[in-house]
Amino acid sequence: MGKTLPFEGSALPPLGASSGATLDRIASFRLTYVAILCFVLLYVFSVKALERILTGVFTRRVEAAIRVAPDEAGAGSLVEEIQQRVDAVIRSSPWTRFGGVEVTPIVLASDGTTPLYLGGHRISPPVAGDPLAEAARLLPASADVAVRVPHNSLAANGVLIVYAALLIQTLFLYERRRSEAELVRLQEAAAAREQSAARAARIEAELEALSRQLEDRVEAEVAGEIASLRAERERLQQQLQALARREDELRAQAGQLQETLQSERQSLEELLDDALADLARKDEELRALSERLQRAAQGRSESAPRARELEQLGNRLRTLYRNLEFDDHALRNLVSLGDEAMKLRAEEAIKRLDTDVETAAVRRKVGGLPSHLTVFELGFAGKGRIYYTLGRQRRFRILAVGAKNSQKTDLEYLSRLPRE
Repeated sequence: MGKTLPFEGSALPPLGASSGATLDRIASFRLTYVAILCFVLLYVFSVKALERILTGVFTRRVEAAIRVAPDEAGAGSLVEEIQQRVDAVIRSSPWTRFGGVEVTPIVLASDGTTPLYLGGHRISPPVAGDPLAEAARLLPASADVAVRVPHNSLAANGVLIVYAALLIQTLFLYERRRSEAELVRLQEAAAAREQSAARAARIEAELEALSRQLEDRVEAEVAGEIASLRAERERLQQQLQALARREDELRAQAGQLQETLQSERQSLEELLDDALADLARKDEELRALSERLQRAAQGRSESAPRARELEQLGNRLRTLYRNLEFDDHALRNLVSLGDEAMKLRAEEAIKRLDTDVETAAVRRKVGGLPSHLTVFELGFAGKGRIYYTLGRQRRFRILAVGAKNSQKTDLEYLSRLPRE
């Protein structure tokens, strides 16, 4: 019984093996994304580099073709000779015949404005005359060549195929290397598992041997104790069953309580929503009553001293500005501006609207109003606003005058205007 079990030194797989494999798979995905990105970038920049190289090649060839001496034209025109040579350079190139490369040469005379050859289209040569005079007028010619490699051309597809082959080969080699490393890890894990299984089998055999020895030595001594332990186990099992039944009952009661609480919470939420809605309605009614009281107080305090001023202002404005109609509300707004400078700036804007509407600083059409209203906003003095619409008898009708701080009140007034 005093024998020590040799558990130490058992070969177990490392704890970080799973995390290392996960990181390896993430690195594999990242490498694939980077390889595809590099493939796309290499293809795009390679096509651009090919266009630049071919531009230099065709530029040199076209410049060599347009170097024509007067005596080389033969019986034809010097322009025809240049066009034939440029056609021969462009159409005889394998890049244009098979590669699908688009070459656009532009050949100009020595003056820089007379075209001799425009991007594959020949220019009708002038009437044949003195070759020397024609050469003196046209030579030396200059050329500008534009080269484009379309992505559906054979040349671009060749570049694409080369890089695709490199990409596939690179990913294949990387995946094969990763598979070999994974296979090595699997083999090591399998060997460790087999070693652990063998170790466990030896330990189990030793435990069985010890168990047999113990059973032989203490069978008579512990028979009663084993019986008591079995009885205790049965008692504990019965208690566990009773606890399980009690747990089921408590769970059922908890479910019923939860349903009751849920229904009560919904009822309370409904009552709270009703109370909040009622409070909102009360607040709105109080605010409306307060505004009505304020307007009534202002009307009583201002109506008497300003009535004459409103009458005089209305007569003067309607007499001076015969293209405009003025509502009484707009006249009251002008009087309530208070600042004489603001009044003058407002009357200046009204004058522009009356005489020259094109120069008036019309800001915008006022939005958020009922569909039957079409109201425009005219600015003055920075923050001042004049609201007007089409007149019933004259050109325009002034509805209200205000500033930034009275915008909300003005819009509420405009929204209550009746349909004409």
